[in-house]
Amino acid sequence: MDSLTQIVLGAAVAAAAAPARDRRAALLAGAALGTLPDLDSLPLMLLTDDPVALMTLHRGVSHSLFVLPVLGCLLWWWFGRRNGRVAASPHRWFWAIQMALLTHPLLDAFTVYGAQLLRPLSTPPVMWSSLFIIDPMYTIWLLGAVVAAWSLRARPAAQRALVAGLVVSTGYIGWSLAAKAMVDHEAELALAAMGLGDAPRFSAPTPLNTVLWRVVAMTPSGYVEGHRSLWADRGRPMVFTGYPSDTQALREAATVPAVGRLAWFNHGFMRARVDDDGLELADLRMGAEPDYFFRFVVAERDAGGWRAITPRQRETGRDAGSLLDGTWRGITRGME
Repeated sequence: MDSLTQIVLGAAVAAAAAPARDRRAALLAGAALGTLPDLDSLPLMLLTDDPVALMTLHRGVSHSLFVLPVLGCLLWWWFGRRNGRVAASPHRWFWAIQMALLTHPLLDAFTVYGAQLLRPLSTPPVMWSSLFIIDPMYTIWLLGAVVAAWSLRARPAAQRALVAGLVVSTGYIGWSLAAKAMVDHEAELALAAMGLGDAPRFSAPTPLNTVLWRVVAMTPSGYVEGHRSLWADRGRPMVFTGYPSDTQALREAATVPAVGRLAWFNHGFMRARVDDDGLELADLRMGAEPDYFFRFVVAERDAGGWRAITPRQRETGRDAGSLLDGTWRGITRGME
């Protein structure tokens, strides 16, 4: 999720767990801890300029459910030795620190980008994909709770505001999972009618909402894409449009390291195209036809087949205004 969301989530859970007298300190500490895992981008940029490595290593070890509890224990131990707030209420602060850290990767796992929760195991990123990376309807409740808690300080009303914000925002996650299940059911029916009942597929919400969803399924010659508005498309079958992918080139280049790395990272949901620059791979999970946010040229063809090159990322030309306009039209299409 975006940085603001992670900051207010970390602040809210830490302040809810810490003693009331330490509320403002807990809000600040939780905000810092809530954004800490995403700082992995800084050392990665110093270590490599390979865009594929930067993409696939992000949300890795720093988001691991094996690593973060250990880091939380070390921070708790270090601050406890300083005979300050943590030493005065060690149990409350232990959970404040742990919750601020652990809620970060768990929330990221609800996005289609996912998070590598089980590092150092080599399992692909966990992507429950029920939330867009920025969703105001999730964030607003936490932001309001944090502002109220900062103003109310140690008063009981501050704790009630924090609990309410966490309950409502968590309930919104529950709604997103229910909405995803409804979309998946309609997609399954439509794909089965097309003979694609067993095709690998994923569903994800479109920007800033959980009403309009996008579903992509892989086919032998490419993929199909469909959209479903829970508001405007009730009672209508889901419609998919097919698009080509150079699956032969993808198979031939399977031994290229960047191809394997991306296939692991995106669960195989990628489009292959060949042009004068070489083999381009696009992550189908982020963006929509015809524009995708992550496109990489990873190999060039020579007499011996596909040869690995240092990956190059291509810029997207998508306009944010037209993207949001398309999302709104998709939500309300067919409505008076």
